[in-house]
Amino acid sequence: MKRTISILAVLCAAVMFLTACSKGEGEGGTGTIEGKIMRVLHDNDNYNLTTDTVAGSKVDVFIVYGDDTFYGDDTETGEDGTYRFQYLKKGTYTLYAYSTLASGERIAVSETVKIASGETVTVPTIYTHEGKAYGTSMVRGQVWANYIHNGSDRGSGWAYEHRVYIRRVGEPYHFDDVRVGLDGYYYFQQLQPGTYEVFTFTENTNEVPSPVTQTITVTEAGQIYDLELFTVVVNV
Repeated sequence: MKRTISILAVLCAAVMFLTACSKGEGEGGTGTIEGKIMRVLHDNDNYNLTTDTVAGSKVDVFIVYGDDTFYGDDTETGEDGTYRFQYLKKGTYTLYAYSTLASGERIAVSETVKIASGETVTVPTIYTHEGKAYGTSMVRGQVWANYIHNGSDRGSGWAYEHRVYIRRVGEPYHFDDVRVGLDGYYYFQQLQPGTYEVFTFTENTNEVPSPVTQTITVTEAGQIYDLELFTVVVNV
């Protein structure tokens, strides 16, 4: 009698185990999930902060089964950015790939879909972002110069090659400097949120330089912040 009860207990446990294993999302079904990854490229030297979008070839894509806290499988996209996960049970799945900030930090970009048995579902296109300008902003402005020679006015114009500096508010030293272009513009790139002082130098008739400063607060990524015009005196 005891042997019969023991066998029944083992059989019941086996049935319960198999039943538990057959529930929930994961492999072992007939469903398919497919999709595409597009890469948005943020070029650091694009002074309008426009982007290029290309197919995400050879990008790692991860799939999460149900409400699991870790991915269940991963694959690599093809040359055209497409990927596919097959033999899935019905249920809910999350697909994700990574964007990469200029600092190297990765941020997951995800989409969630549901599939039925034997169904093929196409995931909305996932757009990942990368490039030195991603997640940063830009400050720009212009410098106008009045040129003086021995106290005499020698005309005025854009302050080509004049140097402009930037530092964080509260810091004693600048962390970057640039020269003004032919059109009078200067640009500071890859700025994280924060408050900055942008400054340059103007001279007097004694050729003694003194700083002129503007303060700007960067609050959002992917924005261009314009400063007011600097007007300086330059002795030539």
